[in-house]
Amino acid sequence: MNKSDPNRILRLLPFFAGGLGSLLLLINRFTTLTLTESQSRSDVIGVILNGVLILVGLIWQQVQPRSPDAVTLVGKQGLEFAPDLPEEIKKELAWASYLVLTNTVTKSLVVYYQGTVVLKRGVLGINSQVIPGRILKRVLASKKPVYLVNLPLYPGRVEFDYLPENTQGIICQPMGNQGVLILGANVPRSYTKQDENWIEGIADKLADTLQTYL
Repeated sequence: MNKSDPNRILRLLPFFAGGLGSLLLLINRFTTLTLTESQSRSDVIGVILNGVLILVGLIWQQVQPRSPDAVTLVGKQGLEFAPDLPEEIKKELAWASYLVLTNTVTKSLVVYYQGTVVLKRGVLGINSQVIPGRILKRVLASKKPVYLVNLPLYPGRVEFDYLPENTQGIICQPMGNQGVLILGANVPRSYTKQDENWIEGIADKLADTLQTYL
């Protein structure tokens, strides 16, 4: 069981309660000098209830979802803008990227627009260039986002060499018809539907700003 699971104590309660109840029934049985029929019936009911509690505790250990493990991304923290960007765009990009990095599990962020990397922020990968691969080209062509929930399982992960090599999850969110907002997380299966909707709104806002000034 994951030690970071905040519900681990709650999940163990039925198991320990059933075990404690069984132990107390056993002690009571051995310390009783005269056993009555009513006590025998109570003991049977107690054994059944304690058995159910222990069974529930064991089942909870198997069926309760385990929180994904976070990793420390390989790379250095940084903030890089494309050269000669207008100050208005820099401010907008800085504001939007800060919101994403501080309000979601995102640890690495790249804004790719009109064939150029206009922003890299967070934990930076070794490669500074973005060469669109099959996945990124599909996002640009379809104007639909792609969420890779567990990146190490995807053969296409090699195209994201501009992100930290141990990135666990990626969202490629289209920005209008000319760019993509690429987000990397350090935890697999970590973005919620609410996160995805919020990121879509941020991407649309950035697309409007970049289209105005570029």
